[in-house]
Amino acid sequence: MAPGGSVYLSDEQVREVSPTVLAYVGDAVWELFVRTQLVAAARGITTAHDLHRAALRCVSARGQSRLVQELAHHLTPEEQDLVRRGRNVRPHHAVHSSETGQYRHSTGFETLLGHAYLTGRSERLDELLHMALEIVNEGCGDRREGSDG
Repeated sequence: MAPGGSVYLSDEQVREVSPTVLAYVGDAVWELFVRTQLVAAARGITTAHDLHRAALRCVSARGQSRLVQELAHHLTPEEQDLVRRGRNVRPHHAVHSSETGQYRHSTGFETLLGHAYLTGRSERLDELLHMALEIVNEGCGDRREGSDG
């Protein structure tokens, strides 16, 4: 069972979930993971506002676009297909503060995480999150990467 008592979706069920819904879940998974890592690491950040600003640097479309591109060679063919499906979704709203290409790549990253979470592939999800964290630690804190917002 998933955190909160939810039941995981079967492969058949998750195939019927749109990539935008997978990305919606994946966005929450990534943001919670990043926030948890920031709190655990502390690094002198003592206010919620400062934590939020630090998280934004890691959870931006620019940062996620970079993550999915750097993770690409670690993904299975099924995972690469999920990223492609998420990337190919056309946003139904204006994309703010990021280039459309970055936004679409970040949606692919979120789709991948959402799929792993909803299907209960917690071991693989943990691997993906920690590989992404290594990439983040190499560049996320660099202010040149900047925030989208």
